[in-house]
Amino acid sequence: MTASLAGRWFLAFRPRTLSAALATILVGTGLAMHHGHGLKWHLSLFALLSAGAIQIATNLFNDALDFRKGTDTGERLGPTRVTQSGLISARRVVLGGFLAAAAALAFGVPLVVAGGWPIVILGVVSLALAYGYTGGPFPLAYLGLGDVFVVVFFGLAAVGGMFYLQSGTLQPDVVLAGFQVGLLATALLAVNNLRDVEEDRRSGKKTLAVRLGVTFGRYEIAFLCLTPFALNLGWAFSGAWVTVLLPFLSLPLAIRLFRGVFAHEPGAIYNKFLAWTAGLHLVFSVLLAAGMICD
Repeated sequence: MTASLAGRWFLAFRPRTLSAALATILVGTGLAMHHGHGLKWHLSLFALLSAGAIQIATNLFNDALDFRKGTDTGERLGPTRVTQSGLISARRVVLGGFLAAAAALAFGVPLVVAGGWPIVILGVVSLALAYGYTGGPFPLAYLGLGDVFVVVFFGLAAVGGMFYLQSGTLQPDVVLAGFQVGLLATALLAVNNLRDVEEDRRSGKKTLAVRLGVTFGRYEIAFLCLTPFALNLGWAFSGAWVTVLLPFLSLPLAIRLFRGVFAHEPGAIYNKFLAWTAGLHLVFSVLLAAGMICD
């Protein structure tokens, strides 16, 4: 019974999405080391734990609130959602989301001590939007604003926050790295939304794929997957040639992904594409961070 219950909660956490938090920590830390700052490993660890808890809170709120809004139904094409499938009640999943948010606050204490008010503000806004992504009076996911949210908070803010914690400063190239990581994180959302476009349309969830159509959704995914490689050439201006070249090892993953999206109509096969996107995001980020450290 205990193992079964633990397995249900593990499923609710959506562990495959947690690589998004790891990617930002790796790149933010690698960029700080690129600028000559020593590694403060404990800050990277607590940032990873806090960011992972925020991701879990977001996932739990999304699971329960999408069900309550009628978005997740028995016709769902994506991976199992514990609320819709009856594995855990919506009330308990929402409570789990708030407990995950509390854990994020606890893990964030050492970060606040090190970084002060900027980290407090970043943490509070991130936690508020963990719920506001699908809940509250203006749920971002239902207004077509989820893509912007992911670029900002799983890219610019997360990478910039990690860099600031490691260095105590901000540098212009934080924006470049943040956009690269954020665009690939948004590709995860775009693939998910294109898969669910018909279900979302019926339930009134106005994602960009619903608002602008399947063709737009395909080109958005191609843009999100390929633009980080184009932006990578920007590292050449600082002579960081290992950083320029190393991430291109993951380019075949991006090409395979967008070819698959263009070759298949939205459906259950997009679950495979979603796994490919998560792999691309993590591999690209690991290679980017490794190049920064080497340079």
